Amino acid sequence: MTPELTYLTYAVILLVAHIAIQATFSDLSKGIGWAIGPQDDPREQNLVAGRIQRALKNYLETFPAFVALALALTLSGTNTETTELAAMIYVIARVAYIPAAASGIPLARSVAWFASMAGLVLMIPPLL
Repeated sequence: MTPELTYLTYAVILLVAHIAIQATFSDLSKGIGWAIGPQDDPREQNLVAGRIQRALKNYLETFPAFVALALALTLSGTNTETTELAAMIYVIARVAYIPAAASGIPLARSVAWFASMAGLVLMIPPLL
């Protein structure tokens, strides 16, 4: 298995964890009784839960590109040490993005996002 596919596996694990984290924070902010009930009356979630939900939405926006790039590099045999490093940067930056977004620390979320995007961009040149 190529390193890019290994990082793709890590990215899928992160996706599952991210969904679980978001659901947990959302349910806790709305109340356990509401969460295990029919959820007929809509409730707002707290600030941190909202940030984590937006972080998940952001991850879902970049994840398909990462999947496509990792698969294309592997199938075409054009993966390099640079693309391996790029895949690693993407996954680590996406892990860092969750607490950065949840914390609300100025610039932390943006730095993690830019790092993840740099990882994606560095995966492209061998495919051109």
